[in-house]
Amino acid sequence: MKKIGLMSDTHSYLHPQVFKYFEEVDEIWHAGDIGNVALADQLEAFKPFRAVYGNIDGADIRIRYPETLRFTVEGVEVLMTHIGGYPGKYAPGVREALKKDPPKLFICGHSHILKVMPDPALQLLHMNPGACGQQGWHKVKTLLRFRLDQGRIEQLEVIELPG
Repeated sequence: MKKIGLMSDTHSYLHPQVFKYFEEVDEIWHAGDIGNVALADQLEAFKPFRAVYGNIDGADIRIRYPETLRFTVEGVEVLMTHIGGYPGKYAPGVREALKKDPPKLFICGHSHILKVMPDPALQLLHMNPGACGQQGWHKVKTLLRFRLDQGRIEQLEVIELPG
């Protein structure tokens, strides 16, 4: 069993309460638009860290993290990218990859819109943790926390950060 903390769109701002809310997680995943290497370094020093780069990330982030990451944790195959869309409205390149070989969990960021929804056609769960940085039009900074256990995605929590 692994506890996961999921975030996206920090845009170089790391809310101090991220460390409190992710204190009990085993891994932190970041779905892109990290913003700078210093922020990534802080998260990597805190917990095991997986990330993809986003459209605002420069070469320093892009050489460190891939555009798309596919991996399996606790029997759950995960596909994570920054610009991915959502069920019924997937981004063109992502749509083909998902149809060809759907994971159990598809994660993206970019929209700054918190969204968790099943895709019954592809038999996967889509997660977008929203945005937890200060830049963008979102009014609430959000994170997701959940557990992976023997092929199951469980105990999903939405966290709203203050201010």
